[in-house]
Amino acid sequence: MAALVANVLVFGRLLRALGLEVHVGRLLDVVGALQHVGLDRRDTVYHTCRALLVHRREDLTTFDRAFDAFWREHGRMLPRRRDPLEEREGVAENAPPKAAPTDAHTSDVVSLDAGSATGEGPGVLRTWSDADVLAHKDFGTFTGEEVAAARAALDRLEWTPGERRTRRWVPGRGPRLDLRRAIAESVRTSGDVLRWPMRRRRTRPRPVVVLCDISGSMERYSRMLLHFAHLFAARERRVEAFVFSTRLTRVTNELRTRGVNEALAHVASAVPDWSGGTRIGDALRQFHQHWSRRLPRGGLVVMLISDGWDRGDPLVLRDQMRRLRRRCHRLIWLNPLIGTPDYAPLTRGLQAALPSVDDFLPVRTLANLADLALHLNALAVRRRTQP
Repeated sequence: MAALVANVLVFGRLLRALGLEVHVGRLLDVVGALQHVGLDRRDTVYHTCRALLVHRREDLTTFDRAFDAFWREHGRMLPRRRDPLEEREGVAENAPPKAAPTDAHTSDVVSLDAGSATGEGPGVLRTWSDADVLAHKDFGTFTGEEVAAARAALDRLEWTPGERRTRRWVPGRGPRLDLRRAIAESVRTSGDVLRWPMRRRRTRPRPVVVLCDISGSMERYSRMLLHFAHLFAARERRVEAFVFSTRLTRVTNELRTRGVNEALAHVASAVPDWSGGTRIGDALRQFHQHWSRRLPRGGLVVMLISDGWDRGDPLVLRDQMRRLRRRCHRLIWLNPLIGTPDYAPLTRGLQAALPSVDDFLPVRTLANLADLALHLNALAVRRRTQP
């Protein structure tokens, strides 16, 4: 019962973060209803939650995305009930992962952490069946087997950086009347208009740019973060990937290679300054001079992955970051040092760059990447902050 309530509360928090009107009374109704309809069938839980938590037609798409993030096609959002015999014998906590899960963070494929076991805040999404230790382990300490397990975990995450409305109008349920279609259809009825067709704005996925630091200070994290960039580039066609140290190199085509090991080998051969110094400002200036105008305009999401140890001029970095923010819809800085003991963004480069950053997020564990996936999936309903 406690695990059920914890999962429903976290799901309600996610829906509220995505803009849905979900109050505590409705969540209590969901808890009561799920105890009667059962938790074994995904469609039963889905329709129960949708009937009680969605009040507007325009919220259906957002609800579907949020629900799919918690309950995949081969997993469960909610844990099974504990066997009373196991509870008396005290073996539930030591059961292997394949046994019936006794807490939210030990479920097979999709689970939630209510924060009671690990001390974290609620709402952390899990989409892997490995131990919770791996989810919070630093990328820099991963072994070869753990890298493979992490790769499998990343494959099960959903990356949807939102959609943007274009200026093109297409037929559909929208706010405007399509007079051209109405007149064209009236020819068949001798000039009588029998139906008023409507039109809506066409939507397209937001383009994404990944800028990854491969300098010497990032060497512990570069390989795992390039795994993440390879996964992103393989799934989304509107993704451009760059790596930089003292200079900028485009690696989009290399990362589109099917095998991750082959892709990383191609990236290594294409980059002349691997594990060199860090000049973020100069790399961004090259990006603006040679690549910025070639990218799709409108709704661009930029993810800059770096620890911020910059050897260049802070004023150059400040100016280039301001220029980059004017160019994109959302500027996200991912730093693998966030969360390490006694860390604070006190370097001159970070102090100059952070005023232009929309989101300053950690990227050192699998749990951080799961949180990043939820953050990107919410960009469709989140407005950009004003400078």
